[in-house]
Amino acid sequence: MRTASHPGLAAVLSLVLPGAGQVYNGDFLRAIFWFIVTPGLWLGSGGVLGWVCHVVSAFTAHHRAIDRNRGLVI
Repeated sequence: MRTASHPGLAAVLSLVLPGAGQVYNGDFLRAIFWFIVTPGLWLGSGGVLGWVCHVVSAFTAHHRAIDRNRGLVI
């Protein structure tokens, strides 16, 4: 049995390091995506789009944790 994910913790982890909240949720492929895309956007946009990645990663980690707790995600 899998323990429940805390959506707030998942969001904070991904806000600090995009992909960390996905690792916490057990979404390893999504985490790899964020680990690769975020630095690329930070460097490629001079930092402008890097913040967008942090926010979107936190948002998705939060909602995936909620869905996982509800049993909507395997």
